[in-house]
Amino acid sequence: MIKILVSCANGAGSSLMLKMTVEKVMKELSIPYQIHHCPISEGKGLAPRNDYIFTSVTFSATFEPIKGNAKVIGIKNVVSAQEVKEKFLACQ
Repeated sequence: MIKILVSCANGAGSSLMLKMTVEKVMKELSIPYQIHHCPISEGKGLAPRNDYIFTSVTFSATFEPIKGNAKVIGIKNVVSAQEVKEKFLACQ
């Protein structure tokens, strides 16, 4: 089971929408996952405990120095399942 963190500035709007999009893609790909969405302030501490970090491209650089072994995936359109799927598969 992979662990996924979804994070945005406040952990309410865009991260919730992105979380739902990521869930859709993981189910489509039949990948077992555990997912958590939160504000960046919380995500910074959780980042190294995850396999993947999905966030807006605006915040991708925030996670790079603290990501541990996690792969950071910056997303432009948080409701685009196609973008999430393409970028996730590119990290494999």
